[in-house]
Amino acid sequence: MQSALYIVVLVSIAAALLAVAVFRTLRVKTKADYLVAGRSLPAIVLVLTLLTSWIGAGSLFAGAENAYKNGFAALWQPAGGWLGLLLIYFIAPRARKFAQFTLPDLLEARYNQAARVLGTIAILVAYVAITSYQFKGGGNVLHLIFPDSVTPELGTYIIAMFVILTTALAGMSSVAYMDVAIGSLVTVICIVATPMLWVKAGGWAGLHAALPPTHFEVLGNLTLVRALEFLVPTMLLMLGNQVMYQKFFSAKSERDASISVVGWILGTLLLETLIVAIAVFGSALYPTGEVARQPYEIIPYTARHGLPAFMGALLLGAVFAKVISTASNYLFSPASNLVEDVFVRYIAPDASNKRVLIVSRLAVVLLGCWALYQAIYAPSILEKMLYAYTIYSAAVTPVVLAAFYSKRATAWGAVAAIASGTVVTLLWDAPGFKQFLHLPALLAQRDAIFPALFVAVAALIVVSALTPKPSAAQLAKFAE
Repeated sequence: MQSALYIVVLVSIAAALLAVAVFRTLRVKTKADYLVAGRSLPAIVLVLTLLTSWIGAGSLFAGAENAYKNGFAALWQPAGGWLGLLLIYFIAPRARKFAQFTLPDLLEARYNQAARVLGTIAILVAYVAITSYQFKGGGNVLHLIFPDSVTPELGTYIIAMFVILTTALAGMSSVAYMDVAIGSLVTVICIVATPMLWVKAGGWAGLHAALPPTHFEVLGNLTLVRALEFLVPTMLLMLGNQVMYQKFFSAKSERDASISVVGWILGTLLLETLIVAIAVFGSALYPTGEVARQPYEIIPYTARHGLPAFMGALLLGAVFAKVISTASNYLFSPASNLVEDVFVRYIAPDASNKRVLIVSRLAVVLLGCWALYQAIYAPSILEKMLYAYTIYSAAVTPVVLAAFYSKRATAWGAVAAIASGTVVTLLWDAPGFKQFLHLPALLAQRDAIFPALFVAVAALIVVSALTPKPSAAQLAKFAE
């Protein structure tokens, strides 16, 4: 009976998302329709699509694993996003004023073609990695719902095929309007489910009795440096996130872009806190067993075993939908890079809208298959998340922020920053690299974020100081 309920909920959600994708496909006629939804998204749609694309497997699995192990100290990870959003409020109208198609468009306009190419490579590597762990997380959800018939690997294939299909159909228009339905569903379900689980766990008294005191401390089991290794990559990914900029490029106006950030801030504060709370309550209810060995499953596991059948099915369905949404966003984004920054820019600048749409859909399929390959052979979701966040944070975000806020950052400074940030991140955990540099053990044991970020920012500052200032025409496009 319970399995039948899960099937009904998941099939209903999948059918609704597919219907939205097919409907929006009928309205896609041009490149702008596909890549930036015809620049027609109102503020309410922007709020829900920004919220839904940001909170995916990184929060529902990696963040939940962090909360299971460290309690409310796991809020250090989403706090990076909250800090980033405060700055984004001022960036959003400038981004909409610029109104191109991809982030490398911005990099070329402010810097040069080399910055565009290197930025495209960094985005492809980071975003396909992010897509891959969405596939992996979705496969785990399907396995938890149907443990006897769907293995995690089979579930990963099923999720990947569905995401590739719905994303290829209508591009940004499909992604944005699917997010409206998913964002509404997830927010309502989490608001209802959280107090139910709090009561089941025995309230604050029950939680304090079941969990160690560190679960309620600011740092918990984390050191301050480790907490910052969660916060900083999240904040920098938020600030330079191409998915976000493409949504701003898709807005109806600069005013809609600014308003959407206010709603996004409020929604992210609420939803990320609820997700961490659900994982902490689940850790009190299920401290041992299967989920203790695989703590990234704590939210879907708690949904299935800790809530009434219908509510549990809805929460599982919400997690399922959320993973699909984030996977669609991070798959579509690098596909648009291949189309706009490679195909249209260098191969076929005069290509017709029909030809661009065909190539766009082919790019979604190819990158989806690459992400699926990574998902099958990926390490833990948390490790994959930190790797993807780091390569993007170190290589791309500093030069994007400099484009808006620095009049002295030069083209070759940006090129040096993107290249050095990418190289350090890729080599940091390579065998023999740290020994070759004779790094002290204290530094060698750390994640790549701070070394990669330091090298990238230093390269940006030093090389910019040694090369000619940007022209007035380059700066004018990014002024208030």
